[in-house]
Amino acid sequence: MTEPVPRFQVVPSQTGLPARGWIVAIAVAWLLSLGAMWLLAGWRATPAQGDVRGQLRAAERTATQQKRQLDELNQRMVTLARSDQISRAANGELQSSLAERDEEIASLRADVAFYERLVGSTAQRKGLNVHSIEFTPTDAGTWNYRAVLTQNLNRGAISQGQLRFSVEGVRAGKLATIGWDELHQKTGAPGQDYSFRYFQELGGNVMLPKDFTPQRVRVSLRGGAGGVEQTFDWKPATSGGGK
Repeated sequence: MTEPVPRFQVVPSQTGLPARGWIVAIAVAWLLSLGAMWLLAGWRATPAQGDVRGQLRAAERTATQQKRQLDELNQRMVTLARSDQISRAANGELQSSLAERDEEIASLRADVAFYERLVGSTAQRKGLNVHSIEFTPTDAGTWNYRAVLTQNLNRGAISQGQLRFSVEGVRAGKLATIGWDELHQKTGAPGQDYSFRYFQELGGNVMLPKDFTPQRVRVSLRGGAGGVEQTFDWKPATSGGGK
């Protein structure tokens, strides 16, 4: 028996295909737009990146140049500081030298004036004489002495001999005299030789006991023409007035 042919048939629907196609097309378009935007952004950024790199290189060159200039300035400052230090030291030495020369000139002028008074036409005629003796303390605890001897009585004669002196004062509450040997801390110490026509300056170094207070100095000159003995008050600097 033949089956009857149905009047209606079930056919699958095709309406889903166009929707998927639209979705895919939209997705592709969106991706393409993203790619285009990325390319456009990269194209626009490329010049800016180039400008930044150029500015960075220019800044590095400027920094290098400024560092070189700073090093040069530092070197100039060091050189100027050394030059200033050398100039100051040289100026100090020059001032010290000028001061020493001034002292020497003043001393020479004083010697010339003294010599003129000694041998001038109005000078008082004297034989062998101790014009002055003075003492100056030293850091070592000793005393430097300076004695000036003169004579203008016989202008053609040469005065020769030896100088000695003793110091009178108080020691341990009693009067005491420190002789030439004790002053030099040497037994049999020889006197100091002198030889001059008009005047001579003698100098030396002596030691006084720590418990001794000096008051007077007794100077003796012994030579072929006789001897001279004079007493001076003890002072840091004395002149003339031997008695």
